[in-house]
Amino acid sequence: MNKIHVKTGDSVVVLSGKDKGKKGKILEVSPKEGKVIVDGINMATKSVKPRRQGDAGGIVKVAAPMYACKVQLVCPKCGKGVRTGVKFGPDGEKLRVCKRCGAEIK
Repeated sequence: MNKIHVKTGDSVVVLSGKDKGKKGKILEVSPKEGKVIVDGINMATKSVKPRRQGDAGGIVKVAAPMYACKVQLVCPKCGKGVRTGVKFGPDGEKLRVCKRCGAEIK
């Protein structure tokens, strides 16, 4: 299994591609593929058939997966994309820390 530098619920900024510079929240992480799904980023259109009587079909926009290396974590204090380091808390648990300002990232 591959390790990914972001978790579900993290705020990230896109580094490259058509959505470069946009910020969003991670909805899903797939370590096996090395991809993430970010809310409102990398939108793709998908045709949907009506499944039940009365349901509407049509074209729907869906957030498509993108490679995790194309996103960077956003520091809550700096508000910018940052690299992260690891610091140990008082109980011995690992904490992610902003390399730029030293703030703890949850």
